[in-house]
Amino acid sequence: MDEVEVVVAHSERTTLRVGGMFLKVDADRARLDAEAEAMAAAPVPTPEVLWRKPSVLAVAALPGTALGRLGEPSPASPAAWARAGAVIRTLHEAPLPARTGRGADDWAAELDRECGLLLARGILPADLVTRNRRVAEAALRPWEPAFVHGDLQITHVFVDADDEVTGIIDWSEAARGDALFDLATLTLGHEERLDDLLTGYGTDVDPDIVRAWWSMRGLTAYRWLTEHGFDPAAPGCELDVLRAAM
Repeated sequence: MDEVEVVVAHSERTTLRVGGMFLKVDADRARLDAEAEAMAAAPVPTPEVLWRKPSVLAVAALPGTALGRLGEPSPASPAAWARAGAVIRTLHEAPLPARTGRGADDWAAELDRECGLLLARGILPADLVTRNRRVAEAALRPWEPAFVHGDLQITHVFVDADDEVTGIIDWSEAARGDALFDLATLTLGHEERLDDLLTGYGTDVDPDIVRAWWSMRGLTAYRWLTEHGFDPAAPGCELDVLRAAM
């Protein structure tokens, strides 16, 4: 009998693995519906949806291994990263999904709120917050909306031994958004892999905006991570990313 593995568990969502199947349990049914619709529309490899019921989405496990893990050197080759870049470019050039993601004004409001809370609660040093806020504000510029994954963490992109992308998982945040946010999320904590990624994606990317999104994501996610059982101060994770911008 297959054992049940708890992959992720917090107050918003729980993901379980049972053999070759993942069960995603979410109190927000609309978010599960949006995830299934995004996978169906995305012109890139995604997990097979096995079945759907209210509050539960069952998907098949992907072959291959993730590009890496936050806080650890990526074992994937430069060719694998380049191939991932090409696949992500295909996604970003696809017809836009119906779901609208956060715009620059939304991000500005979130940045203001989270920086205020980080300082008021003494979660991060004031100079670290102030410096990274200045860096992050460069991301708050007009952008051409693209079909973005929205949570393109390094653990969400799978490749095989031939450096081919076998699939991208966890589409709950997919929407219209800034393409460079996806690139920044994937390379968060792996700045040394940005050039490999852009080899496949294309060179028409401003690295300073990617860096701005690194600071933005670190500041806006830090408090949530600490409150939901994650450790953003672990080596190579969000705190180190924020310190690198100093």
